[in-house]
Amino acid sequence: MARPASVPLELAGRRVLLRTLTEADYDDWYEVRSRCREWLVPWEPRPKGAPLPAEDRASFAARCALRERERQLGTGYGFGIFVDRRFAGEITLSSIQRGPFQTGHVGYWIDRALAGHGYVPEAVVVVFMFAFDVISLHRVEISIIPRNRASLRVVEKLGLRPEGIAQKYLEIDGEWEDHAKFAMTSEEWGRRRDELVEEWVD
Repeated sequence: MARPASVPLELAGRRVLLRTLTEADYDDWYEVRSRCREWLVPWEPRPKGAPLPAEDRASFAARCALRERERQLGTGYGFGIFVDRRFAGEITLSSIQRGPFQTGHVGYWIDRALAGHGYVPEAVVVVFMFAFDVISLHRVEISIIPRNRASLRVVEKLGLRPEGIAQKYLEIDGEWEDHAKFAMTSEEWGRRRDELVEEWVD
């Protein structure tokens, strides 16, 4: 007997809807990825000499299935960012560790045509609400290449606490890149939640 498909997880903001992606989202996802490829690829993790990740329908379906498995295990949550019901980008809460860590990492990308309109900071606050209020993480981190000004603007708008530079932290487009580290703890969230939710979500 076939296993029933899982109901997509949805998180609502003021202007954005975050929803787990399914194979039905492929055409819209591929249109944005292909149009913005040159803008996105230089910032994405990939070992030197490795080919670009496959973007065919079957590979996308496998990726959705992997994200669903991570969701079931509680090790990661991937969401499409939707603006006016149209696919606009992705945000992930990944590498979740429990035990004494209780931590996760946020990553994101947005359609270049929609960058600078505050959609990503809003999506990050929605993910923080989920991370701290729903699944009870203690700490969420964001790591950004220092020269990626568009991504840095997101954490600047949110006033996230900087934690310094992790040298040669991650292999990006074939080069080991330093990353600026930002974080929020549940204690900080408790102090800032009302301010951030009022500014970006309510």
